[in-house]
Amino acid sequence: MANKKITLENLAKKIDKGFEKAEKYTDKKNDEKIDRLALAIKKGFDENTKQHQKLFDRLDKHGERLSNLEQGQEDIKLKLDQVAYKFEVQELDRRLKKIEAKLGLS
Repeated sequence: MANKKITLENLAKKIDKGFEKAEKYTDKKNDEKIDRLALAIKKGFDENTKQHQKLFDRLDKHGERLSNLEQGQEDIKLKLDQVAYKFEVQELDRRLKKIEAKLGLS
């Protein structure tokens, strides 16, 4: 093996090639890390979205149920507005009996 004389220029070229290889290797590793990180973040967002969708679905169901309850209450109120109160009926009954007694109908 012959000893080759190393010049500063050759040494500089070798160092540059070494840096280029290291840079390519580092860039590739960083790209892989960034890709893995991006996938992990996407997975997290997807899971979060699924959970929120489940909650929104449940809220929609409960909201629908509440709407039905409110409609039912409104229907009951409307029916009760058409019905005389017990004390009014009792008062009318008392007055009718009084009138019937005066007329001799009871």
